[in-house]
Amino acid sequence: MNAVTAGRVATPSDTREFHFRMAIVFVLIAFGGFTPTYWAPVMGGRFHAPPIAHIHGALLFSWTLFYLAQTAWVRAGKVPRHRAWGLAGISLFTLLLCSIVVFKLTLMKLDEAHGFGEATRRFAAIIFLGVPVMATVFATAIANVSRPEIHRRLMYALMCGMMVPAIARVFIVLLAPAGADAGGPPPPFVALPPTGVAALLLVAGIVHDWRRGVRWHPAYVYGGLAVLLTNVVAVLVSGTDAWMRIARAIESVAG
Repeated sequence: MNAVTAGRVATPSDTREFHFRMAIVFVLIAFGGFTPTYWAPVMGGRFHAPPIAHIHGALLFSWTLFYLAQTAWVRAGKVPRHRAWGLAGISLFTLLLCSIVVFKLTLMKLDEAHGFGEATRRFAAIIFLGVPVMATVFATAIANVSRPEIHRRLMYALMCGMMVPAIARVFIVLLAPAGADAGGPPPPFVALPPTGVAALLLVAGIVHDWRRGVRWHPAYVYGGLAVLLTNVVAVLVSGTDAWMRIARAIESVAG
């Protein structure tokens, strides 16, 4: 049985349950991963950042909760409600992507002012190569809303990729030496271990498919590779002269 047979089953209860449970996992990762570097400092009055940081955080956590709500409605058989909220989801995700760009541009200007211009431009490859890929995967998922077997897998692959920053915060807290945050942005290669962990989340979806007799669904293969391998490509190009010229051009947009 190949991937094409995925379309023969509308949305079986076990698949609805799987995506709902994984949505809970995504919420736990998003909130838990950012607790040491965002939630705890905010609650303790120790978080000092531009307002865009809070706007971006609110949009990111809202999107994660929205994804949970969408999977919950499908799990409960309320597919019309799931679809009715689709436009709100498109708007929320668009705002989230915009906040990522604005937040990174703001950080680049601040890092430049503190003498970390080269480092911040190298790390910017992770962001500015990732955003177009996220937008493309999301747009493809929306274009396939009438084909749920594709739509839900692309959305799941997208969510796996979006967990990388939260997972990375855990690595930073556990492995970074004391005072490392005083040295400016980290080197781009630090995104690779969290990407590997996020890939395991994608593997969970593939394994769930295999248990149902579906092998290597293209939405997982192409969507997952696009979302996760972007970080690998970003690491490879981040130190090149071509990227540094592009990064300076992007930075100039912020004035």
